[in-house]
Amino acid sequence: MASTFFTWLRSPAAREYFFSTHFWGPVANWGLPLAALADLSKDEEVISGTMTTALTCYSMVFMRFAWRVQPRNYLLFACHATNAAAQSVQDARFVKYWYFGGREEKYGLTDNNTNKPVTEAIEATKQESNKISSAK
Repeated sequence: MASTFFTWLRSPAAREYFFSTHFWGPVANWGLPLAALADLSKDEEVISGTMTTALTCYSMVFMRFAWRVQPRNYLLFACHATNAAAQSVQDARFVKYWYFGGREEKYGLTDNNTNKPVTEAIEATKQESNKISSAK
């Protein structure tokens, strides 16, 4: 197996592959999934739901492209599969934090007697700001 790989590595086909966009395109594209993987440890407050969803869809579309193009571009497929998985996890973290009580849980406000006080405070602030801006 290794000897076959090294034989191929010295062949003109290998040079043609390594100097093509089938190699360098995915290599350059690996920045997206690496950044997404690094972001998994960041606070949910900074996740952009819109951008994360867009990147998930983008990677799913290009996974199909990498699979359908001839010859198949496995490096590009792996890159986008990794990015789609990481962005999906980010999306799940975003939804849990903003819509399913993750924010209240983080700040220790999950008592059943409270009705989402963080959300209420944000809404009150928005209403106050609307009053001020409409008074002008």
